Amino acid sequence: MSAPRPHHDCFGWRTRPGCWDSSTRRTVWRRYERVQLLLAAEIGADDASLLRTALAIRRPRRRVVRNGLVCSLWKGTATARRTLGRQGLGTSAVGYGAMGISMAYGPGDDAEGVAEIHRAYELDVTHFDTAELYGWGANEKLVGKAVAPYRDEITMATKFGFTREYGTDSRREHIREVLGNSLRNLGVEHVDVLYQHRVDPEVPIEDVAGTIKELIEVGKVRYLGLSEAGPQTIRKAHAVHPVTVLQTEYSLFERDVEQLLPVLRELGIGFVAYSPLGRGSLTGTAQPAGSYDATDMRNHDPRWQPGNSEKNLAAVRQLVDLAASKEATVAQLALAWLLA
Repeated sequence: MSAPRPHHDCFGWRTRPGCWDSSTRRTVWRRYERVQLLLAAEIGADDASLLRTALAIRRPRRRVVRNGLVCSLWKGTATARRTLGRQGLGTSAVGYGAMGISMAYGPGDDAEGVAEIHRAYELDVTHFDTAELYGWGANEKLVGKAVAPYRDEITMATKFGFTREYGTDSRREHIREVLGNSLRNLGVEHVDVLYQHRVDPEVPIEDVAGTIKELIEVGKVRYLGLSEAGPQTIRKAHAVHPVTVLQTEYSLFERDVEQLLPVLRELGIGFVAYSPLGRGSLTGTAQPAGSYDATDMRNHDPRWQPGNSEKNLAAVRQLVDLAASKEATVAQLALAWLLA
C-alpha cells in the first residue's frame, strides 16, 4: 500500500525508521498478525503512571486464542467503558479491528474471522472496525453478517478514501458512493464512525468534513473520524464539524503520535490506537522477512529486514523478561501500558 505524500499534513508509515531506538523507545512496524486490536485508549496520563500500571498487571482471567496468537483480556478490561470525544461516543476500552481477516498478513480464513468476532463480543468488546479497503467490500460483508445478532449493542466503524490503485480519493461524490456501498455491505442503515482512511492531498479537508457533516445530518453517520492526520488537518476539519476520534498507530514501539496528543486534548478529540501489538512483534510470533507467506506485507517492510529485525527482536526480548517477572505475556504488558 502506498503512503500518503510525505509533504502533506499526515503521519505516513513509510517515514518511520527501520529499527528500534532505545533512546526514544521507537521501533518500526507492528501489527497483530491476522487480527488487529483497536484500543479506545484515553490520553492524558504521564509516562510514569503508565509504567506503574503496566507493572501492576496480573495473570489474565480470560483469553482469546486464534490463528496461533493470543490476546489476553483481564476481567473487566473490555467491559471498562471509554468516552471518545465530546459528542457522546461510548465504547469498550478494547475494540476489534478486522483488517487481518481479509488482507495483508497471508491467506485469510473467514470462518475463523467470524469466530473471532463472536468471541470478542462474548468478552464484552463492543467496538468493531472495518474499511472499504479490506477486501474491497468483502471484509465489511463478513463483519456485518457476524455482528448482525447484536448490532444494536455495539459501535461500528468503517473508512473511505483509497482507490483500487492505492491512491487517495476523498471527493464528495466518492465519499457518498463508498458509504452507500459500505452500508449495503454491512447490512445497516448507518455507521457509528466514518473515518477518512488517509489524508487526500488533492481535496481540502474542509470539504471532506463538510461532506461527512451532511451525512451525519441525514442520519447515515453518527461521528466523524480521521486516520493518520496531522495537527493542521485535524484543526481545519474540526472547525467545520467536530472530529470525534483520531485513529493512528501507537504502541510501546511506535510513539511518534504523542506529539499530537496535546492537540487532541485541547480540542476534546478521542484517540484510537491501531497496531497496539506491533504487527505481531509484541506477541512473541515475529519472524524475519521471508519467513511469512508470500502475500504477507511484512516480507517487504524495513522493520523485518536483516539488520533491523535482529535489533527489534532483541528489544522485544527485554519486554518479554519484564512481563515474565509479572507472570504476564509481553502482549499483556503492551496492552496494559496503552490502556493505563
